[in-house]
Parts: sequence; structure tokens; C-alpha cells
Amino acid sequence: MRTWMAALAVGLILPRFLPGLPAPAVLVMLGCAALPALCWRRLRAPALLLLGFAWACWQAHLALADRLPARLDGRALWLEGTVTGLPAVADGVTRFELTEIRSRHAGLPSRIRLGWYAGPALQAGERWRVAARLKRPHGLVNPQAFDYEAWLLAQGIGASGTVKTGERLTAGVSPSTWRDTLRSRLATDGAWQRGGAIAALVVGDDAGLSHTDWQLLQDTGTVHLLVISGQHVAMLAGLLYGLVALLYRLGLWPARMPWVPAAVLLAIAGALGYAWLAGFEVPVQRACVMVALVLLWRLRYRHLGVWFPLLLALDLVLLANPLATLQPGFWLSFAAVALLALVFAGRLGSWRWWQTLPRAQLAMTIGLLPPMLLLGLPVSLSGPLANLVAVPWVSLTVPFALLGSALLTLSGALGEPLLVGVGFSLQGLFRFLAWVAAWQPAWVFAQTSIWVVLAAAAGALLMLLPAGVPLRLLGVVLLLPLGFAAAPRPEVGEAQVRVLDVGQGLSVLVLTRHHALLYDAGPRHGTFDLGERVVAPSLRRLGAARLDMLLLSHADSDHAGGAAAVLRAIPTRRVVSGEPGRLALPAVEACAAGEHWQWDGVDFRLWQWSQADDGNAASCVLAVEAGGERLLLSGDLDSRGEQALLDSGLPVASQWLLLGHHGSRTSSSPAFLAAVAPHAAVVSRSRHNPFGHPHETVLRRLDEAGIVLYDTALDGALRIDLGRFAPAEGLRWQRRFWRQNENDGRRLPRSPVLE
Repeated sequence: MRTWMAALAVGLILPRFLPGLPAPAVLVMLGCAALPALCWRRLRAPALLLLGFAWACWQAHLALADRLPARLDGRALWLEGTVTGLPAVADGVTRFELTEIRSRHAGLPSRIRLGWYAGPALQAGERWRVAARLKRPHGLVNPQAFDYEAWLLAQGIGASGTVKTGERLTAGVSPSTWRDTLRSRLATDGAWQRGGAIAALVVGDDAGLSHTDWQLLQDTGTVHLLVISGQHVAMLAGLLYGLVALLYRLGLWPARMPWVPAAVLLAIAGALGYAWLAGFEVPVQRACVMVALVLLWRLRYRHLGVWFPLLLALDLVLLANPLATLQPGFWLSFAAVALLALVFAGRLGSWRWWQTLPRAQLAMTIGLLPPMLLLGLPVSLSGPLANLVAVPWVSLTVPFALLGSALLTLSGALGEPLLVGVGFSLQGLFRFLAWVAAWQPAWVFAQTSIWVVLAAAAGALLMLLPAGVPLRLLGVVLLLPLGFAAAPRPEVGEAQVRVLDVGQGLSVLVLTRHHALLYDAGPRHGTFDLGERVVAPSLRRLGAARLDMLLLSHADSDHAGGAAAVLRAIPTRRVVSGEPGRLALPAVEACAAGEHWQWDGVDFRLWQWSQADDGNAASCVLAVEAGGERLLLSGDLDSRGEQALLDSGLPVASQWLLLGHHGSRTSSSPAFLAAVAPHAAVVSRSRHNPFGHPHETVLRRLDEAGIVLYDTALDGALRIDLGRFAPAEGLRWQRRFWRQNENDGRRLPRSPVLE
């Protein structure tokens, strides 16, 4: 039985790793071939594998077909829909999802995610008619970044967009409206502290947590505690089960009523009720399935072994939603349960209660390290200590938060005292987490060989085996290479250039054998800081743990907005800018025209227009030359500055040119392009940006000159191996079935990506 269940799970998981999906006709043939094979016991496992594979691929096809049609991409449309879930407000933008959509345009997806700048208050369950500019799912693609397109597909969201105007058609009357009302009351009432954290624990809405809160949770590996997860559902179910068991042991339970079935049913009911209150999102659904199966296993099926409920839960979750494999939470949650089963199964009787939590945290730290590295997630080295205190802290706080919220709906006088205590408890928790985070924040490990990670996984497994198993100490040896693993660096005389995908902004990393320079740090929009979310983690992933220079071309926010976050995260020796006076950063040097230096056989040269006004024209220009191949980075230099650069007499002929001002028509003049004569140009910009970058005039000039254009909006983050005279490579060229891969016919033949 377990073999068949495992085979089905493998088939359901396999599509996650495919570059493309098989055609529907192929899936039908696979299904037709596998069904008869179920009748033969020996063929049942491979048949289940094929059926699981076909089912998962079919569901992925359906999800992809529910995306916004290409003909409507970027268009403003009128549509009607119902607000689903809890709208979130941050930086003056209300983000929400629409379902039950009606429009005169055919082919709209069943679920759309929208943002409304300075929009009115929205409530779950309301029906609205809005004019929105819709876009097909699209996200930034970098060496270290959240895969937004995969997340959208897993959530069943087929389009995103921005609302221009709208009107409320009907008020909300659904159960979600009640949740939204409770959320608002918890998050905004001033009678208690940490209302946002209380709302996160009770109704699963994390919009009330500040950016600082999220950073603390990430640095201490405790994000799972403030986002309703399997732990919360299991904790409540265990509490209810334990309550019945306590009544039975005290002799207060009715003798005629079997206490175990009653405890199981009460625990399952409590878990489902909590899940409904939390919005019954996919992670909570997964937790409910696992808790229910474990309880039923405890009631009647313990003879089947501890792995039976885990495999059954895995199959049920994947049959219901095969696209759950696109989310890191799926892998981490099942890996965590499997690790606990491995460590605790059959051994609880030999451990004291006070030994359980430390051993569980040790198992989580060691066992989850390899999957977190494979998923590219930050690893918190202080997580074991933080969780050792925070897990029981939150476990004791949640019941009072739920009870206080329930009483609050009946009477403020009843619920407020409890919630005040909960608020003080959570305030103390965050102070403790701040102390731990200051000691040791989370860390993104440098990209390393898959063999090193696989060896670490084998080492972790060996270390977690029971005492007495031979070769357990070998696990420590297999883990050691992680401490010395480093991302590959270019050879002396060569440079590796990474143009990061930061939307409508710029950030370029130049690596030599022993040095690193960052040209611009990406944009910042309110609290959404690309320097913190994309640039700094990508630098660490690429092995740039230190910067020899942060060169900010000028002070505009799309180039220097992320600088403060980068400086906080990455030790930096020098900070240079074309506009040092406009930057609120410590020890910023002015760009020195004519400054020239060499690192590891690679030449660097700076230039700035001496008569430039503040702004784009003051951009500090950087030329990098390795092995006779040159890259010219001109920031936002306009055509006047370009002419001044030509008049300076400095050599500008380059094989690579970063288009000034994201491809604006005010830059990349014909004279400048003729003098530089690049073989290829790069533009860093966001898709569907409101400025129309790159401008058609510039594109026409490039075409007429035979210059190949690489575009971060279409290609993702780019890699240029300077000194090898090879084409650039885009991370979006790595095929994933959920990604849009666009080719406008002007690319060089694409070589395999080396990431």
C-alpha cells in the first residue's frame, strides 16, 4: 500500500520540474494506458505514477488556460467582480482579488489580483464594477528572488492589474465579510498593542505586520509562527484533544461516552473552524488534511505505521491541488513533518517532555537546511534559539487570542482584557526576537554545486538517525563543505557582469576574481525596497559577500533607492556617486572624472560631465574592459551628456552598451550609437512601464545599426562574461512551464544558462 501511495505522489510531483508540459493528447493516451494496468498488482505502482503525472499536468494546463489572453495584455477594461479574501492596504495601495467576474470581453480569468492607488475602503464580499488595466502574470527573475509567476499560478490568479476607477454595486454579506470586520477591529483598535499580529494569528491576515516585523521574523526563522500554518492548526487540535483526555483522567467524562472518538471529533471540528476563520487558504487546507489523518490514524489505524498518514496526506493534497508544489511552503511543511516522524517515531517514551522541543528544533535546523538551500531561501542561524522560546510562547498565546476575539464579537468588555494581555505577550515576543536578530540575522548562502547540497542532505539524514546507527558521525563530515562552498568567480583578466531584473530601475554587479562592484542599487517604492528584496540577496547568492565599491550613477530613486538596504546587508568599502549631495548616505564620495584603476587584470574608468546640472545629466559613467571586450554603463545620461562624453576624447567604442535612461528617446542619440558601435545593447526596465521605455525611436536606431538588444523585462536578469566575447544569457531563458518566454526576433542564438 505504501509503495502505491509513494508512486502516486512521485507522479503528482514530477511536473514541477518539467521545462514544458506534454500536450493534452499525450496525457489522455498516458491515462488510457495506465488505467487497465491498475488491474495487475505488479503494474499498479507504475500505473499510479503515470496517472498522477497525467492528472498534475492536466491541472497545470487548465490553470495556464485560465490566464489573461495575450490580446488583452496591457489593456484597460471594464469588469465586474466580487472581492474575495481580505483586502490589504500598504503604502496607500489597496490590493485585493476579484472572482465571479463578468465582462463584455471574453476569456477573462476566473481570479484577478488588483491594486488600487488611493482607492476607497473595500470589504470582502462586496461586488464592484471597476475599470482596470490588466496584465498577464509576470514577475522579476533573478538569482535570488521570490518567483511571483509561480505563486500566481499556484493561487489560481490569471491576471493582475491596476484599478483606474470603480463603483460599489452591492455590499458584502458573505462569511468573508464577517472575517473582514473582525480583522479590521483587531488590527485597528487602540486598546491593545500588536493588533496586526493578533489579526495574523486569529484570521490569517498578515497585512498588519510592519516591514520591520517581517524582517525580524525572517532573521530569526519564525515566520511560520505569525502566519497561520500547520503548527497553529495542529496546536489547537491537540489542545482540544488534550482537554477531553484531561477530563477523562480526572473522572469528569461521561462513562458511557468513549472519550477517544469524542476527542478526535472535537479536535477535527476545532481545526476546521480555525481553518475557516483563517480563510481556508491552501496551506491551511493542507494542515487540516494532515491533522485529520493523524487523528484518524490515532483512533483506528495505528497498526499501519507512522508513514501511512503522511503519505496519504501528501497524495490527497496533491490530488486536490497539484500546483501546490510550486510553493516553497509545500516542501518545507511536508519535510518538517517527515523529519519529526523520523526523529520521534517509536522513541517518545525514552525522552522527557522537556527534551522534546530542543530535539525537535535541532532536527528542524539540520534537516531543513538542504531543502532551504535548494529552494534558495534565507537560512536563520539563530532560528533554533528563537524557536525554542517562541514556539511555546506563541502556542500559549493563540488560545487566548482566539478566546478574546470570540468574546469581542459578543461584548467589548469581555474580549478587551484578554486581547490586551495577548498584545503585551506579543510585544514581549517581538522584543525577544529583535534581540536574537541583532545577534545573528538570516543569511543567504552563495550558490554552490548541486553535489554539495546533495551531500549535505545525506549528512543531515545520517545525523538524525537513531543513536547506535553506524556512520552517524559521517553526517558531520558531509555537512562541512557547506561552510566552504563559494559561487564560482571569473578567471584573472575576465569579469562577470550581472544586470539584475529590478523592474523600472537599474542594478549591475561586476565581479572579478577577487573584487566586486555594484553599479546602482535598484529602486524603492515606499516600503517596497528592491535593494533589500532582490539586490542584496542576489549579491549574496552570487558570492559577493563584500563590495569593494557601490557606484550610484546619480541620486534618482530608481537607481539609488535600494542603496541604504544594500549597505545594511553587504559590507562595502567605498560609496561613490554622481550626486553625493542628494544622498542621505554616510561617506559618499563624488564621482571623479578620469579615475582609473585595475582589479585582477580588468580595467575600470569613471567619467562625469563637468557642466551637468543635477539629475540624469550628472550620471557617473563607468567603462569596464576585460580581455579587450568593453562594457559602457551610462546611467541616465541624456543626449547632451552623451555628446559631452564624445567631445572629451575618451575612448567609448564598446562591444556592450547599457542604454541610457532605460531606453528613453532623450538618450542613445544616433551620434553616440555610431561612436560606441556596440555589438549588443542592454535595457533595464519594467514590463508595461508607464513611460513607454524603450522608445520606438531608440529601437528603430538599434535595428538600423544591427545592434542586438537584451531586455531585462523579457529576458530576466542577464549574465555577460566580459572577456569571452560570448552572447549574454538571461535567467528567463531557463524554461519553466509557468513562465512567459517572449522573443521579439532580435536575439542572438541563445546558449544554455549556466545558473
